[in-house]
Amino acid sequence: MSEPYDLIVIGSGTAAQVAIARVRARGWRVAVIDHRPFGGTCALRGCDPKKMLVSGEEVIDAARRMKSHGVDGDVRIDWPTLMAFKRSFTDPVPDKQARHYLDIGVDAFHGVARFSAPDRIEIEGRELVGRHILIATGASPVPLNIGGEELVSTSDQFLELETLPPRIVIIGGGYIAAEFSHLAARAGAQVTILQRGARLLPQFDETVVGWLMPSFGALGITVHTGLTADSVSQTEEGLIVRATSPNGQLIAVAADLVIHAAGRVPELASLNLAAGDVAVDQGKLRLTPGLQSVSNPRVYAAGDAAGIGPPLTPVSSHDAKVVTANMLDGSNARPNYRGVPSVVFTVPPIAAVGLSEADAHAKGLRFRVNAASVPKWFTARRLNEAIYAYKLVIEKDTGVILGAHLVGPSAEEVINLFALAIRSELTAEALIDTMFAYPTVASDVGYMLA
Repeated sequence: MSEPYDLIVIGSGTAAQVAIARVRARGWRVAVIDHRPFGGTCALRGCDPKKMLVSGEEVIDAARRMKSHGVDGDVRIDWPTLMAFKRSFTDPVPDKQARHYLDIGVDAFHGVARFSAPDRIEIEGRELVGRHILIATGASPVPLNIGGEELVSTSDQFLELETLPPRIVIIGGGYIAAEFSHLAARAGAQVTILQRGARLLPQFDETVVGWLMPSFGALGITVHTGLTADSVSQTEEGLIVRATSPNGQLIAVAADLVIHAAGRVPELASLNLAAGDVAVDQGKLRLTPGLQSVSNPRVYAAGDAAGIGPPLTPVSSHDAKVVTANMLDGSNARPNYRGVPSVVFTVPPIAAVGLSEADAHAKGLRFRVNAASVPKWFTARRLNEAIYAYKLVIEKDTGVILGAHLVGPSAEEVINLFALAIRSELTAEALIDTMFAYPTVASDVGYMLA
Protein backbone atom coordinates (compact mmCIF):
# COMPACT_ATOMS: atom_id res chain seq x y z
CA MET A 1 0.00 0.00 0.00
CA SER A 2 1.40 3.41 -0.96
CA GLU A 3 1.71 6.16 1.62
CA PRO A 4 0.82 9.68 0.37
CA TYR A 5 2.84 12.79 1.28
CA ASP A 6 2.74 16.42 0.27
CA LEU A 7 6.55 16.40 0.16
CA ILE A 8 9.14 13.65 0.14
CA VAL A 9 12.66 14.90 0.88
CA ILE A 10 15.63 12.75 -0.12
CA GLY A 11 18.56 13.79 2.08
CA SER A 12 18.68 15.28 5.56
CA GLY A 13 21.23 18.10 5.39
CA THR A 14 20.85 21.86 5.39
CA ALA A 15 18.60 22.14 2.34
CA ALA A 16 16.35 19.38 3.62
CA GLN A 17 16.06 20.92 7.08
CA VAL A 18 15.12 24.36 5.78
CA ALA A 19 12.58 22.98 3.34
CA ILE A 20 10.98 20.71 5.93
CA ALA A 21 10.61 23.52 8.46
CA ARG A 22 8.89 25.76 5.93
CA VAL A 23 6.39 23.27 4.56
CA ARG A 24 5.56 21.79 7.98
CA ALA A 25 4.71 25.31 9.14
CA ARG A 26 1.99 25.24 6.46
CA GLY A 27 0.67 21.88 7.61
CA TRP A 28 2.12 19.69 4.85
CA ARG A 29 2.61 15.97 5.46
CA VAL A 30 6.33 15.27 5.01
CA ALA A 31 8.64 12.28 4.74
CA VAL A 32 12.44 12.50 4.88
CA ILE A 33 14.79 9.75 3.71
CA ASP A 34 18.55 9.33 4.17
CA HIS A 35 20.78 6.28 3.74
CA ARG A 36 23.26 7.89 6.12
CA PRO A 37 22.80 9.16 9.70
CA PHE A 38 20.44 12.13 9.83
CA GLY A 39 22.12 15.54 9.78
CA GLY A 40 23.78 15.90 6.39
CA THR A 41 27.27 16.68 5.20
CA CYS A 42 27.87 20.05 6.84
CA ALA A 43 27.03 18.95 10.38
CA LEU A 44 28.48 15.45 10.25
CA ARG A 45 31.13 15.17 7.53
CA GLY A 46 31.99 18.67 6.37
CA CYS A 47 32.23 22.25 7.49
CA ASP A 48 31.33 21.95 11.18
CA PRO A 49 33.57 19.02 12.20
CA LYS A 50 36.35 20.35 10.00
CA LYS A 51 36.21 23.74 11.72
CA MET A 52 36.32 22.07 15.14
CA LEU A 53 39.58 20.35 14.16
CA VAL A 54 40.91 23.63 12.79
CA SER A 55 40.46 25.07 16.30
CA GLY A 56 43.38 22.89 17.38
CA GLU A 57 45.73 24.01 14.64
CA GLU A 58 44.82 27.67 15.24
CA VAL A 59 46.19 27.32 18.77
CA ILE A 60 49.34 25.60 17.51
CA ASP A 61 49.92 28.32 14.94
CA ALA A 62 49.30 31.13 17.42
CA ALA A 63 51.78 29.64 19.88
CA ARG A 64 54.39 29.26 17.14
CA ARG A 65 53.98 32.86 15.98
CA MET A 66 54.14 34.29 19.49
CA LYS A 67 57.10 32.23 20.66
CA SER A 68 59.82 34.65 21.78
CA HIS A 69 57.18 37.39 21.84
CA GLY A 70 55.85 36.75 25.33
CA VAL A 71 54.64 33.17 24.95
CA ASP A 72 56.84 30.33 26.17
CA GLY A 73 56.56 26.54 26.09
CA ASP A 74 55.70 24.01 23.43
CA VAL A 75 52.22 22.85 22.49
CA ARG A 76 51.19 20.04 20.17
CA ILE A 77 48.04 18.49 18.75
CA ASP A 78 46.86 15.39 20.58
CA TRP A 79 44.99 13.91 17.62
CA PRO A 80 42.77 11.35 19.45
CA THR A 81 41.68 13.97 21.98
CA LEU A 82 41.06 16.57 19.30
CA MET A 83 38.98 14.00 17.41
CA ALA A 84 37.01 13.29 20.58
CA PHE A 85 36.31 17.02 20.85
CA LYS A 86 34.99 16.93 17.29
CA ARG A 87 32.79 13.95 18.09
CA SER A 88 31.30 15.79 21.06
CA PHE A 89 29.56 17.87 18.41
CA THR A 90 28.91 15.34 15.65
CA ASP A 91 27.87 12.24 17.64
CA PRO A 92 24.65 13.71 19.11
CA VAL A 93 23.44 15.16 15.79
CA PRO A 94 21.68 12.13 14.21
CA ASP A 95 19.61 11.27 17.30
CA LYS A 96 18.82 14.91 17.90
CA GLN A 97 17.65 15.25 14.30
CA ALA A 98 15.53 12.08 14.54
CA ARG A 99 13.85 13.36 17.71
CA HIS A 100 13.19 16.68 16.00
CA TYR A 101 11.44 14.93 13.10
CA LEU A 102 9.30 13.02 15.58
CA ASP A 103 8.45 16.18 17.51
CA ILE A 104 7.29 18.09 14.42
CA GLY A 105 5.40 15.18 12.87
CA VAL A 106 7.75 14.25 10.04
CA ASP A 107 8.04 10.59 9.04
CA ALA A 108 11.73 9.70 8.88
CA PHE A 109 13.14 6.72 6.97
CA HIS A 110 16.62 5.21 6.76
CA GLY A 111 17.69 3.51 3.56
CA VAL A 112 18.42 4.07 -0.11
CA ALA A 113 15.65 5.97 -1.90
CA ARG A 114 14.79 5.10 -5.50
CA PHE A 115 12.17 6.42 -7.87
CA SER A 116 9.69 3.75 -8.94
CA ALA A 117 7.49 6.19 -10.87
CA PRO A 118 7.38 9.97 -11.44
CA ASP A 119 5.53 10.45 -8.13
CA ARG A 120 6.72 7.40 -6.18
CA ILE A 121 9.77 6.59 -4.07
CA GLU A 122 10.72 3.11 -2.91
CA ILE A 123 12.46 2.80 0.45
CA GLU A 124 13.25 -0.50 2.16
CA GLY A 125 10.30 -2.33 0.63
CA ARG A 126 7.82 0.52 1.15
CA GLU A 127 6.43 2.84 -1.47
CA LEU A 128 5.81 6.52 -0.77
CA VAL A 129 3.75 8.77 -3.03
CA GLY A 130 4.73 12.41 -3.20
CA ARG A 131 2.80 15.39 -4.49
CA HIS A 132 6.25 17.03 -4.51
CA ILE A 133 9.70 15.44 -4.22
CA LEU A 134 12.87 17.32 -3.23
CA ILE A 135 16.27 15.89 -4.15
CA ALA A 136 18.73 17.15 -1.53
CA THR A 137 21.23 14.32 -1.54
CA GLY A 138 24.38 16.44 -1.53
CA ALA A 139 27.52 15.43 -3.40
CA SER A 140 29.97 12.53 -3.49
CA PRO A 141 33.61 12.24 -4.62
CA VAL A 142 34.09 12.17 -8.38
CA PRO A 143 35.51 8.80 -9.53
CA LEU A 144 39.28 8.96 -9.98
CA ASN A 145 39.30 6.07 -12.46
CA ILE A 146 42.79 4.96 -11.45
CA GLY A 147 44.27 1.63 -10.50
CA GLY A 148 43.94 0.91 -6.79
CA GLU A 149 41.20 3.50 -6.29
CA GLU A 150 39.73 1.31 -3.55
CA LEU A 151 42.84 2.13 -1.47
CA VAL A 152 42.06 5.85 -1.51
CA SER A 153 40.23 7.33 1.49
CA THR A 154 37.55 9.99 1.29
CA SER A 155 37.42 13.25 3.20
CA ASP A 156 34.68 11.65 5.34
CA GLN A 157 37.09 8.94 6.43
CA PHE A 158 39.84 11.45 7.21
CA LEU A 159 37.47 13.24 9.58
CA GLU A 160 36.96 9.96 11.48
CA LEU A 161 40.63 8.94 11.88
CA GLU A 162 41.38 7.71 15.39
CA THR A 163 45.12 8.14 14.80
CA LEU A 164 46.92 10.28 12.26
CA PRO A 165 49.21 8.35 9.88
CA PRO A 166 52.77 9.71 9.55
CA ARG A 167 52.77 10.00 5.72
CA ILE A 168 49.79 11.40 3.83
CA VAL A 169 49.31 11.98 0.11
CA ILE A 170 46.41 14.14 -1.04
CA ILE A 171 45.15 13.84 -4.61
CA GLY A 172 43.66 17.16 -5.73
CA GLY A 173 44.29 20.83 -5.13
CA GLY A 174 41.09 22.52 -3.98
CA TYR A 175 39.52 23.36 -0.62
CA ILE A 176 39.93 19.90 0.93
CA ALA A 177 43.56 19.53 -0.15
CA ALA A 178 44.55 22.92 1.22
CA GLU A 179 42.67 22.59 4.51
CA PHE A 180 43.57 18.98 5.30
CA SER A 181 47.23 19.47 4.39
CA HIS A 182 47.55 22.39 6.84
CA LEU A 183 45.77 20.47 9.59
CA ALA A 184 47.68 17.21 9.13
CA ALA A 185 51.06 18.94 8.85
CA ARG A 186 50.49 20.88 12.07
CA ALA A 187 49.50 17.61 13.73
CA GLY A 188 52.88 16.13 12.73
CA ALA A 189 52.25 14.31 9.45
CA GLN A 190 54.46 14.50 6.38
CA VAL A 191 52.10 15.69 3.64
CA THR A 192 52.39 15.62 -0.15
CA ILE A 193 49.82 17.18 -2.50
CA LEU A 194 49.45 15.93 -6.07
CA GLN A 195 47.52 18.50 -8.11
CA ARG A 196 46.74 17.94 -11.78
CA GLY A 197 46.27 21.67 -12.44
CA ALA A 198 48.92 24.34 -12.67
CA ARG A 199 48.34 25.64 -9.15
CA LEU A 200 46.42 25.05 -5.94
CA LEU A 201 43.00 26.60 -5.31
CA PRO A 202 42.15 27.44 -8.93
CA GLN A 203 38.77 28.78 -7.75
CA PHE A 204 40.57 31.70 -6.09
CA ASP A 205 42.47 34.69 -7.44
CA GLU A 206 45.96 33.63 -8.50
CA THR A 207 47.70 36.60 -6.87
CA VAL A 208 46.03 36.00 -3.51
CA VAL A 209 46.75 32.26 -3.64
CA GLY A 210 50.36 33.17 -4.34
CA TRP A 211 50.47 35.12 -1.10
CA LEU A 212 49.18 32.06 0.79
CA MET A 213 51.58 29.54 -0.74
CA PRO A 214 54.58 30.25 1.58
CA SER A 215 52.50 28.79 4.42
CA PHE A 216 52.63 25.36 2.75
CA GLY A 217 56.41 25.45 2.52
CA ALA A 218 56.73 26.67 6.11
CA LEU A 219 54.76 23.62 7.25
CA GLY A 220 56.93 21.24 5.23
CA ILE A 221 54.11 20.36 2.82
CA THR A 222 55.37 19.18 -0.57
CA VAL A 223 53.20 20.51 -3.40
CA HIS A 224 53.44 18.95 -6.87
CA THR A 225 51.41 20.68 -9.59
CA GLY A 226 50.89 19.53 -13.15
CA LEU A 227 50.88 15.89 -12.06
CA THR A 228 48.07 13.38 -12.61
CA ALA A 229 47.72 10.48 -10.19
CA ASP A 230 47.76 7.21 -12.15
CA SER A 231 47.62 4.48 -9.54
CA VAL A 232 47.78 3.55 -5.87
CA SER A 233 49.30 0.23 -4.85
CA GLN A 234 49.83 -1.62 -1.59
CA THR A 235 53.29 -2.69 -0.45
CA GLU A 236 54.64 -4.18 2.75
CA GLU A 237 55.75 -0.72 3.84
CA GLY A 238 52.51 1.05 3.00
CA LEU A 239 51.03 2.65 -0.11
CA ILE A 240 52.71 3.95 -3.25
CA VAL A 241 51.09 6.65 -5.36
CA ARG A 242 52.35 7.01 -8.91
CA ALA A 243 51.73 10.14 -10.96
CA THR A 244 52.82 11.52 -14.32
CA SER A 245 53.29 14.97 -15.82
CA PRO A 246 52.12 16.00 -19.33
CA ASN A 247 55.69 15.46 -20.62
CA GLY A 248 55.79 11.92 -19.26
CA GLN A 249 57.76 12.52 -16.07
CA LEU A 250 56.92 9.82 -13.53
CA ILE A 251 57.09 10.16 -9.76
CA ALA A 252 56.25 7.75 -6.95
CA VAL A 253 55.36 8.87 -3.44
CA ALA A 254 55.18 6.61 -0.39
CA ALA A 255 52.22 7.04 1.93
CA ASP A 256 50.35 5.50 4.84
CA LEU A 257 47.12 7.25 3.81
CA VAL A 258 45.93 8.61 0.46
CA ILE A 259 43.06 11.12 0.48
CA HIS A 260 40.70 11.90 -2.39
CA ALA A 261 40.42 15.70 -2.75
CA ALA A 262 39.88 15.89 -6.51
CA GLY A 263 36.35 17.21 -6.54
CA ARG A 264 32.75 16.15 -5.92
CA VAL A 265 29.66 15.69 -8.08
CA PRO A 266 25.92 15.61 -7.28
CA GLU A 267 25.02 12.32 -5.57
CA LEU A 268 22.39 10.97 -7.94
CA ALA A 269 23.53 7.49 -9.02
CA SER A 270 21.30 5.46 -6.68
CA LEU A 271 18.06 7.38 -7.31
CA ASN A 272 16.90 5.52 -10.46
CA LEU A 273 16.06 8.89 -12.01
CA ALA A 274 14.91 7.36 -15.29
CA ALA A 275 11.97 5.72 -13.51
CA GLY A 276 11.05 9.11 -12.10
CA ASP A 277 11.21 10.80 -15.51
CA VAL A 278 13.86 13.14 -14.07
CA ALA A 279 16.11 14.42 -16.86
CA VAL A 280 19.88 14.37 -16.42
CA ASP A 281 22.62 15.80 -18.61
CA GLN A 282 26.26 14.79 -18.06
CA GLY A 283 25.68 13.79 -14.46
CA LYS A 284 23.68 16.89 -13.48
CA LEU A 285 19.95 17.37 -13.11
CA ARG A 286 18.30 19.43 -15.82
CA LEU A 287 16.49 22.14 -13.91
CA THR A 288 14.47 25.26 -14.63
CA PRO A 289 15.68 28.60 -13.23
CA GLY A 290 13.40 27.87 -10.25
CA LEU A 291 15.26 24.59 -9.47
CA GLN A 292 12.42 22.42 -10.79
CA SER A 293 12.99 19.37 -13.00
CA VAL A 294 12.43 20.28 -16.65
CA SER A 295 10.85 16.87 -17.28
CA ASN A 296 8.96 16.13 -14.06
CA PRO A 297 7.34 19.21 -12.44
CA ARG A 298 6.79 17.34 -9.16
CA VAL A 299 10.53 17.18 -8.59
CA TYR A 300 12.81 19.94 -7.30
CA ALA A 301 16.45 19.98 -6.20
CA ALA A 302 18.48 22.10 -3.80
CA GLY A 303 22.07 22.49 -2.66
CA ASP A 304 24.91 20.38 -4.01
CA ALA A 305 22.46 17.95 -5.62
CA ALA A 306 21.08 20.79 -7.75
CA GLY A 307 24.58 21.70 -8.87
CA ILE A 308 23.61 25.25 -9.85
CA GLY A 309 25.14 27.55 -7.24
CA PRO A 310 28.47 27.34 -5.43
CA PRO A 311 28.75 24.10 -3.36
CA LEU A 312 28.40 25.88 -0.02
CA THR A 313 26.10 25.46 2.98
CA PRO A 314 24.49 28.94 2.74
CA VAL A 315 23.64 28.16 -0.89
CA SER A 316 21.83 24.99 0.20
CA SER A 317 19.74 27.00 2.63
CA HIS A 318 19.03 29.66 0.00
CA ASP A 319 18.04 27.05 -2.60
CA ALA A 320 15.62 25.46 -0.14
CA LYS A 321 13.89 28.80 0.43
CA VAL A 322 13.52 29.27 -3.33
CA VAL A 323 12.16 25.76 -3.83
CA THR A 324 9.63 25.95 -1.00
CA ALA A 325 8.37 29.35 -2.16
CA ASN A 326 7.70 27.79 -5.55
CA MET A 327 6.06 24.71 -4.07
CA LEU A 328 3.94 26.46 -1.47
CA ASP A 329 2.75 29.52 -3.35
CA GLY A 330 3.38 28.80 -7.00
CA SER A 331 5.93 31.59 -6.96
CA ASN A 332 8.38 32.17 -9.76
CA ALA A 333 11.28 32.46 -7.32
CA ARG A 334 14.82 32.03 -8.57
CA PRO A 335 18.06 31.75 -6.62
CA ASN A 336 20.27 34.82 -6.36
CA TYR A 337 23.90 33.88 -5.84
CA ARG A 338 25.23 37.42 -5.96
CA GLY A 339 27.73 38.05 -3.19
CA VAL A 340 28.16 34.50 -1.86
CA PRO A 341 31.42 34.40 0.11
CA SER A 342 33.75 31.41 0.03
CA VAL A 343 36.46 30.53 2.53
CA VAL A 344 39.31 28.03 2.66
CA PHE A 345 40.04 27.33 6.32
CA THR A 346 43.78 27.08 6.10
CA VAL A 347 45.70 28.93 8.80
CA PRO A 348 45.70 31.72 7.86
CA PRO A 349 42.49 31.48 5.84
CA ILE A 350 41.85 32.69 2.31
CA ALA A 351 38.47 34.14 1.34
CA ALA A 352 36.72 35.56 -1.69
CA VAL A 353 33.40 37.06 -2.75
CA GLY A 354 32.12 38.56 -5.97
CA LEU A 355 34.08 39.06 -9.17
CA SER A 356 37.74 38.34 -9.68
CA GLU A 357 39.86 40.65 -11.79
CA ALA A 358 39.59 38.12 -14.65
CA ASP A 359 35.79 38.02 -14.27
CA ALA A 360 35.56 41.81 -14.47
CA HIS A 361 37.72 41.84 -17.61
CA ALA A 362 35.56 39.14 -19.19
CA LYS A 363 32.43 41.19 -18.53
CA GLY A 364 33.98 44.27 -20.12
CA LEU A 365 33.59 46.35 -16.97
CA ARG A 366 35.47 49.53 -16.16
CA PHE A 367 37.13 48.92 -12.82
CA ARG A 368 40.13 49.56 -10.63
CA VAL A 369 42.03 47.13 -8.46
CA ASN A 370 43.31 47.83 -4.95
CA ALA A 371 45.83 45.16 -4.01
CA ALA A 372 48.69 44.89 -1.56
CA SER A 373 50.52 42.56 0.79
CA VAL A 374 50.50 44.32 4.17
CA PRO A 375 52.29 42.23 6.83
CA LYS A 376 53.47 45.47 8.47
CA TRP A 377 49.94 46.66 9.25
CA PHE A 378 49.03 46.54 12.93
CA THR A 379 46.63 43.59 12.44
CA ALA A 380 49.47 41.37 11.23
CA ARG A 381 52.19 42.75 13.49
CA ARG A 382 50.27 42.21 16.73
CA LEU A 383 49.87 38.54 15.77
CA ASN A 384 53.38 38.24 14.30
CA GLU A 385 51.71 36.98 11.12
CA ALA A 386 53.75 37.21 7.92
CA ILE A 387 50.78 36.63 5.57
CA TYR A 388 48.24 39.43 5.25
CA ALA A 389 47.03 40.72 1.89
CA TYR A 390 44.02 41.87 -0.08
CA LYS A 391 42.82 42.41 -3.63
CA LEU A 392 39.66 44.41 -4.26
CA VAL A 393 37.79 45.02 -7.52
CA ILE A 394 35.87 48.33 -7.62
CA GLU A 395 33.74 49.68 -10.45
CA LYS A 396 35.25 52.92 -11.73
CA ASP A 397 32.14 54.92 -12.60
CA THR A 398 30.02 54.08 -9.55
CA GLY A 399 32.53 53.05 -6.87
CA VAL A 400 30.45 49.91 -6.27
CA ILE A 401 32.46 47.02 -4.83
CA LEU A 402 32.51 44.16 -7.32
CA GLY A 403 34.83 41.67 -5.66
CA ALA A 404 37.03 41.09 -2.63
CA HIS A 405 39.84 38.59 -2.14
CA LEU A 406 41.58 38.31 1.22
CA VAL A 407 44.23 36.21 2.91
CA GLY A 408 45.38 36.56 6.48
CA PRO A 409 44.02 37.01 10.00
CA SER A 410 40.22 36.86 10.26
CA ALA A 411 39.77 36.82 6.48
CA GLU A 412 36.87 34.39 7.03
CA GLU A 413 35.02 37.05 9.05
CA VAL A 414 35.96 40.22 7.18
CA ILE A 415 34.85 38.71 3.87
CA ASN A 416 31.27 38.86 5.19
CA LEU A 417 31.45 42.68 5.24
CA PHE A 418 32.35 42.64 1.57
CA ALA A 419 29.60 40.08 0.89
CA LEU A 420 27.06 42.45 2.45
CA ALA A 421 28.46 45.32 0.40
CA ILE A 422 28.29 43.39 -2.87
CA ARG A 423 24.81 41.98 -2.28
CA SER A 424 23.56 45.44 -1.31
CA GLU A 425 25.54 47.22 -4.06
CA LEU A 426 27.33 49.44 -1.55
CA THR A 427 30.09 51.73 -2.71
CA ALA A 428 33.65 51.85 -1.48
CA GLU A 429 32.90 55.30 -0.08
CA ALA A 430 30.08 53.89 2.06
CA LEU A 431 32.45 51.44 3.72
CA ILE A 432 35.20 54.03 4.07
CA ASP A 433 32.74 56.28 5.91
CA THR A 434 31.68 53.48 8.27
CA MET A 435 33.11 53.79 11.78
CA PHE A 436 34.41 50.35 12.68
CA ALA A 437 35.52 49.40 16.18
CA TYR A 438 39.27 49.91 16.54
CA PRO A 439 41.65 48.15 16.69
CA THR A 440 39.92 45.31 14.84
CA VAL A 441 40.61 43.57 11.55
CA ALA A 442 37.39 45.07 10.19
CA SER A 443 38.81 48.53 10.75
CA ASP A 444 41.36 47.75 8.02
CA VAL A 445 38.59 47.71 5.42
CA GLY A 446 38.64 51.47 4.98
CA TYR A 447 42.40 51.43 4.33
CA MET A 448 42.00 48.63 1.81
CA LEU A 449 39.46 50.67 -0.15
CA ALA A 450 41.12 54.08 0.04
